[in-house]
Amino acid sequence: MPRVPGATGRLKDIPGVGQKRVLLASPRGYCAGVDRAVVAVEKALDRYGAPVYVRKQIVHNKHVVATLEAQGAVFVDEVDEVPEGAHVVFSAHGVAPSVVAAAESRGLKAIDATCPLVTKVHREAVRFARDDFEILLIGHAGHEEVEGTAGEAPGNVTLVGSPDAAAAVVVRDPDRVVWLSQTTLSVDETMDTVRRLRERFPNLQDPPSDDICYATQNRQVAIKKVAKEADVVIVVGSANSSNSVRLVEVALESGAKAAYRVDYASEVRQAWLDGAATVGVTSGASVPEVLVEEVLAALADAGYGDVAEVRTAEEDLVFSLPKELRRDESGARDERALGGRSR
Repeated sequence: MPRVPGATGRLKDIPGVGQKRVLLASPRGYCAGVDRAVVAVEKALDRYGAPVYVRKQIVHNKHVVATLEAQGAVFVDEVDEVPEGAHVVFSAHGVAPSVVAAAESRGLKAIDATCPLVTKVHREAVRFARDDFEILLIGHAGHEEVEGTAGEAPGNVTLVGSPDAAAAVVVRDPDRVVWLSQTTLSVDETMDTVRRLRERFPNLQDPPSDDICYATQNRQVAIKKVAKEADVVIVVGSANSSNSVRLVEVALESGAKAAYRVDYASEVRQAWLDGAATVGVTSGASVPEVLVEEVLAALADAGYGDVAEVRTAEEDLVFSLPKELRRDESGARDERALGGRSR
């Protein structure tokens, strides 16, 4: 397993700001969908042996990807890079039907690790397209989740990338319009986009249930509470993790004087802590807790050894593993068929 880059001994305890403390947001880190996807790759490696191929990053975290690579996972951009007949795992972000068809045409043994909450949005897109609605998909161009959802109904989807983009949206029939969203967006920004769309299209329909996932919302609520008291917020997560990037934005919008994103504790800079009495810490939904622990250890070197957890919700949701992995080779139900990793 790749070593977490060392961080202790780098930061110094510089006096002058009074009592130092850390406010640790909770919930943080792995959500049920990420847990399921990572365990799916691990179990596929255990059962089928290396290599197991994964289309795109299984989740958007560089440490998780490096760890799985060290175990024998091979990450590819498209299924045509996978040898015919091999095992391939579809990432937690989901894929378009065209990707499934391409895998089938190559005789690949596919394991679908799409987060069930993303699958829900896919099904909504299919249903609304079947009923001839135009779908205004709120999300970021180029994100795998958006590409997968749009691929379910390419003739019916218009991407809306931001609240300002709502002004330029053109629809065929303003009475048959519905909005859906990427699951990892800022709740506040998404609702602002919906509000602006509804000003233009009063009959805009809502999805049957909120598309932004519970974990994204919970982590944003927690960091909002922390940010009100924090001089600086540190978010652990990768640059391509939409929900991690949103946490930085939400922290700044909620009162934090400064907020930064890091993959590893070794990236925390001494200058960020200058004059800071209270440091908020959280992590995105694809971040293993070991990376947060490393940040806390580094902050302790700088005098921030007093850590108080700020909990705003309890999370107990678990998802079944992909159907291909729920039973062991003998056909018996696998001990980790439900809930993935022990927590």
